[in-house]
Amino acid sequence: MWRPVRRRFDIRAFGSNAYTSEGAGRRIVEEHVEGTGHEEVYLVVRGRARFTLDGEDVDAPAGTIVFIREPTVTRGAIAEEEDTVVLAVGGFAGRPFEVSAWESFFAAIPATREERWDDAIAIYEQALEEHGPHPAVLFNLSRVEARAGRRLEALTHLQEAARRDPSIAERARRTSDFVAIRREPGFPG
Repeated sequence: MWRPVRRRFDIRAFGSNAYTSEGAGRRIVEEHVEGTGHEEVYLVVRGRARFTLDGEDVDAPAGTIVFIREPTVTRGAIAEEEDTVVLAVGGFAGRPFEVSAWESFFAAIPATREERWDDAIAIYEQALEEHGPHPAVLFNLSRVEARAGRRLEALTHLQEAARRDPSIAERARRTSDFVAIRREPGFPG
């Protein structure tokens, strides 16, 4: 489970998140490529994890530091023990840290799962204030607005997202969250 350390303490100098296991053999760090371009350090605080870096496994008992300089390395980890905790810290080489817009997606997951639409919408609206009209934030805002029954707002934000990133129109056609507005005039695609 993702724990938003940077967000919780409003850290502005570097990115920092903690991950806690939901059981041995379960994913603890999602498989991903670091699209922001920053370097990452993972510290196994408690338990044991098995990291996979571009298909190569790394055993990581408590106290192990895994450093990944190249953002293009596909990385992820599985908890090998109950109660495993991994701390991740990242930043950009040679330039100031900037809070990533993707963080709002992870922050909104609990509210979305619990169908607390107003809370999820507030998280995405705050992200828009901080990052401007970022296409991914607009897309995710429109998803929760559509599920909340805010059809006009959802359509407006989805149209703006697709204007800024045309690939979003295809994603919108495949996303079940938009069933309620898919037939509306002006739906991208």
